[in-house]
Amino acid sequence: MINLDLAFVFQLVNFLVLVLILNVFLYKPIRKVLADRAEQISGAKAKAAEVDREVQEKVALYEARLREVKAKAGGERAAMIKEAQAEEASLVERARLEAADSLSAIKNRVAKEAADAKMLLREQARALSLEISEKVLGRSL
Repeated sequence: MINLDLAFVFQLVNFLVLVLILNVFLYKPIRKVLADRAEQISGAKAKAAEVDREVQEKVALYEARLREVKAKAGGERAAMIKEAQAEEASLVERARLEAADSLSAIKNRVAKEAADAKMLLREQARALSLEISEKVLGRSL
């Protein structure tokens, strides 16, 4: 059987005092440090979540602006292409008209030169035929 004597009571009191001292000097500071660490970790997680949310918002805003700029650039590009095509058509038409005018002037000049050459040849042919006739007949005509 178990004897409950004075030594047991001293050991029980020593144990309770030790538990009390350990609780005050060891367990409470460790619990406080662990609680502080948990609080810091949860604060860091909350801050990280906030930063992540802000980054997501900024990325969404950036992408929206990028889409707007791309759409605007596409519209401007289409307008510039249309303007360039109109200018090209104008230049081509002007070049065609200039070429037609130049061709007409060249045709007129060639026709005039041909008429002048024809007239000169007729005069030369008349003079030559007169000369041949004079030589064949032996007298002046």
